[in-house]
Amino acid sequence: MGFIIFLVILGILVLWLVGLYNRLVSLRNRRQNAFADIDVQLRQRHDLVPQLVETVKGYAGHERELLTKVTEARSAAMSAKSIEAKIGAEQQLSSALAGLRVQVEAYPDLKANQNFLRLQDELSDIENKLAASRRYFNSATTEYNNSVEIFPSNLIARNFGFNREVMFDLGTEKRESMDEPPKIQF
Repeated sequence: MGFIIFLVILGILVLWLVGLYNRLVSLRNRRQNAFADIDVQLRQRHDLVPQLVETVKGYAGHERELLTKVTEARSAAMSAKSIEAKIGAEQQLSSALAGLRVQVEAYPDLKANQNFLRLQDELSDIENKLAASRRYFNSATTEYNNSVEIFPSNLIARNFGFNREVMFDLGTEKRESMDEPPKIQF
């Protein structure tokens, strides 16, 4: 009778450990899927950036340095391989695109150009979708990281190579600029 109780307890323990392991795998896969969603939005963004740059070039010929910065940031973002490298490269591209938006304000004719307006609207739509995808990715990453760090699943995580993962955040440059209040002009 004691041996049967031991086997039942051992069986329950094994099933519990298998459940913890499967949950970690599921959370890791959800996080990777969330980043794949970000990749789709980034691909659309990367496809639109050259069109936007070419449209702006026609109006802002002397702003080559800014346009070159956007183009180089896009190239770096497209060639990044790991999730961490993509996060860093995308932060640089976001910063370059923000600089481009500020520069566009100096060209009223450009702001009225239909091609530019269409591209700007599409880019804005993609940025909004990208922000939503990043929120989902960070949520999935938080849930995964919590499971990797919380007892008792951390025992399984440590033994099977589940490690804490990075979030898709603003980066230090963007965060510092957000500490300053926005300038509103009428």
